[in-house]
Amino acid sequence: MVYAADEQRYEKLPYRRVSDSGLILPAVSFGLWRNLGDQMPLENSKKVILKAFDSGIFSFDNASNYGPSNGTAEETFGQVFRQDLKPYRDELVITTKAGYHMWPGPLGEFSGKKTLVAALDLSLQRMGLDYVDIFYAHRWDPNTRLEETARALDLIVKQGKALYVGVSNYNAEQTAAIAKIFETLGTPFIGNQVSYNMLNRTAESDGLLEVLDQNHAGLVAYGPLAEGLLTSKYLNDIPDDYPIHRTNAVLFENGKVDLIDKLNALNEIAQQRGQSLSQMALAWLLKDRRVASVVIGASNVAHLIDNLKFSDNLTFSGDELTTIESILSK
Repeated sequence: MVYAADEQRYEKLPYRRVSDSGLILPAVSFGLWRNLGDQMPLENSKKVILKAFDSGIFSFDNASNYGPSNGTAEETFGQVFRQDLKPYRDELVITTKAGYHMWPGPLGEFSGKKTLVAALDLSLQRMGLDYVDIFYAHRWDPNTRLEETARALDLIVKQGKALYVGVSNYNAEQTAAIAKIFETLGTPFIGNQVSYNMLNRTAESDGLLEVLDQNHAGLVAYGPLAEGLLTSKYLNDIPDDYPIHRTNAVLFENGKVDLIDKLNALNEIAQQRGQSLSQMALAWLLKDRRVASVVIGASNVAHLIDNLKFSDNLTFSGDELTTIESILSK
C-alpha cells in the first residue's frame, strides 16, 4: 500500500522560526537516538516515523553513531525514507551529526576535516539522501584547531551536502568562538543542539542562549525529559542503577530523595494544568523563543501520541512560572 501523508498534518503542531533565519522547525523534532535502530523491528520503526510526520513533525534528527549500533538509526530512517517519505523530501528537515566514535581507528571520531567529510558521506549513503538540512559537529574537539572544524563545515555547505551547519554539546564560550569564524566565512550557522530540560539548565546559566541569539542561531534541546526522570515513572523511587546521561549526572548530587521530592512537586503543578509531567516539561522548554525545537524520541506510536499532547497547553501563568522556579532552585 502506498503511503499518503495526513492532509491536516500542518494543523496539528506549532512551528518556530530559528532566530531570524529562513528555517522553520516544528516545536518538537523526532530523534532516532536509541529508539529505532537495529534492535527494533523495521515495521515498528516505520509506524512511529510515519505517525510522527502525520502528526506535524517534519524534522528528523539522527547521528552517525545512533543505533544502538553505529549507523543503524540512519539505515532505519533511510529505509522508511526510500519507501514512503521520498515524495515529501522538500517538506522534511533531516539532520545528522558526527564526532562521537563511528568507525575503528583514530580518524573515526572528533571533528577533523577528513572525519567530518567522510562521516557525512556515509550518512548520506545510509539515508539515501543527496543532502541534509543541518549537519552538526557532534562534540567539542580539544585537539583539532577550531578553524579546521569550521572550514570543514563550511566546505560541506559549499559542496551542497548540507544547507545549514551547527554544533552540538558546545558550551557558550566554544559556541561564540566558532560562530565568529562562521561569520567571517559566511557560513550558514543555524544552532547548537544541547541537553536542556527543567532539571538541567546549563544552557541558561552559562549564557549559551544569549550567545546563540546574538549570532542569529537557535538552541535545539535534546534530553527534554532527562532520560525519563521527568515522567510519572519515578515519583516513588529511582533505581540505584538508573542509566542517566552524562549531561544529567549532576541531578543526583543532593541524593535521590531530594530529586524525587522535586519531581512530585512538579507533577502537582502539571496535574493542575491538566497535563502529565512529561507534557509540562516539553511545554516549559518552549516558553523561550530562543529554543527552536525540542527533540523527542518514542519507541511506539502510543508513547509518541501521549507526548504530543504537550501542545494542548503551552501557556504558563506568572504564578505557575514562579512556583516552578522555586521548586527547581531548591
